[in-house]
Amino acid sequence: MKVCLVGSSGGHLAHLIEIKEAFENEERFWVTFDKEDANSALVNEKLYYCYYPTNRNIKNLIKNTFLAIKLLYKERPNLIVSSGAAPAIPFFYVGKLFGAKLIYIEVYDRIEKATITGKCIYPIADKFIVQWEEQKNMYPKAECWGGIF
Repeated sequence: MKVCLVGSSGGHLAHLIEIKEAFENEERFWVTFDKEDANSALVNEKLYYCYYPTNRNIKNLIKNTFLAIKLLYKERPNLIVSSGAAPAIPFFYVGKLFGAKLIYIEVYDRIEKATITGKCIYPIADKFIVQWEEQKNMYPKAECWGGIF
């Protein structure tokens, strides 16, 4: 199996790093921002950089969509995993078209209000995981697995 782990740097990337051992026996690659935290944490990992800033940036959303098409066509992952934020959206939608399974993990600190990424991905995710039972009020079909940290 080949796994794509995609997410913004910072806390979103920290979530993915916490679960990377679950994929230690799988071929995997990462998509994130070219920032110090990503570069230092992902030494010896196959790493691709996506465009940022992404907050309400239509230009980079379009660029990341074309990047998703290119990378997912080249790599052909069976599974795409993310905890957000914006780079996950084009990678999940393009990945769905290419037949990849999608697992999304909603962030730990959004208990009462859904994230934009979560709202966008919830309808297409094969598995949507939340870390608090209260988050199921926003995502009724989600599975609560508890905190990652």
